[in-house]
Amino acid sequence: MQTVLGAGGAVGKALATALKQYTSDIRLVGRNPKKVNETDITHPADLLSPEEVNKAVAGSDVVYLMVGLVYKTKVWQKQWPLVMQNTIDACKAHNAKLVFFDNVYMYDREALNHMTEETAVRPSSDKGRVRAHIADMVLKAHEKGEIKALIARSADFIGPENSVPAETIYKNLKKGKPADWFAALDKIHSFTDTHDAAVGTAMLGNNEAAYGKVWHLPTDPTPLTAQQWIDLFAKEMSVKPKGRALPIWTMSILGIFIPVLKELKEMAYQYDRDYYFDSSKFNRKFEYTPSKPEESVKRVVEYYK
Repeated sequence: MQTVLGAGGAVGKALATALKQYTSDIRLVGRNPKKVNETDITHPADLLSPEEVNKAVAGSDVVYLMVGLVYKTKVWQKQWPLVMQNTIDACKAHNAKLVFFDNVYMYDREALNHMTEETAVRPSSDKGRVRAHIADMVLKAHEKGEIKALIARSADFIGPENSVPAETIYKNLKKGKPADWFAALDKIHSFTDTHDAAVGTAMLGNNEAAYGKVWHLPTDPTPLTAQQWIDLFAKEMSVKPKGRALPIWTMSILGIFIPVLKELKEMAYQYDRDYYFDSSKFNRKFEYTPSKPEESVKRVVEYYK
C-alpha cells in the first residue's frame, strides 16, 4: 500500500497516476479525496488529528506527504509542525517510509541563482523558517532511525492547475492583456513541470537507495527568463508576447483585491533576481530527461482548450 496525504492538489493527483507503475494499492487521503485511478482507495482525514493520521497511514509501505496548507504565515506556523509530527509518528508506528514533497523557501536568498541540494539553508522569511523547521524534523527522524525518509524538493510549478505561469501568463494573454510578472522580466526563473514532479516523486519513493537524502525533482536546465516564458506562451497561443513587470510595492495594493498577494510579498525576492533550480543529481542518477519548456507550455495551453 502506498498512501498520499494531501491528494487533492495538482501534484498529488498526478502522483496517484504515476504510482500506478509501482502498485495497484493506492490510498488517497484528504478532507474530501477523490479517486484518480479506478482501484484507488479514498480515506477522508484531518491531518491535524494524530488519531486520524494514524488510521490513514496504517498498512502503508510508503507515505507521500503532499499537503498544501492555506497560504498564510500564521496558519503555516501553527499547523505545519503538527501535520509533520503526526505524519512522522504514524510512519514510525506502522513502519512506513516517508517521502516529503518540499519547496525551496528555506534556501539562502543570495544563492537562488544556482540552487542545488547543497545550497545553504538560511531562510529570510517567516514561511521559509517554517519550511526549514519541518524539513529538519524529517531529516532528524531519519538520522535517529525512527523512520526511513527522504525530501523531494521542487522549484515553482508549471502546470495547468494553480501554477504561476498559467495564472499570470496564459490567462492574461488569453484575455488580450499583457502577461503579469513581478520585479523584472529579464531574470531567469526555473519551473518544475507538475508531470515531472509527480513522476520524480514516485521514482524516489520506490527506490530504497534514495532514502536519507534531499533530492531536487527533475527540472529542465534551460535558463529561461520571465520574458522568454511569455514568448513561448505567446508563440503557442499565436498572440503577441506582451508582458509587464509590476513593482514589488504593488503587491500591497493588489493584496486588497487578491489576498494571497499580501502573503506572497515576503517571498518577492524570488522575482528580483535569477532563480535557477539544478536537478542534475536526479537526472544523472535516474537517467531522466525532464519536459522541455515548449512541452510544458503546450500542456498548459492544451488543457484550457
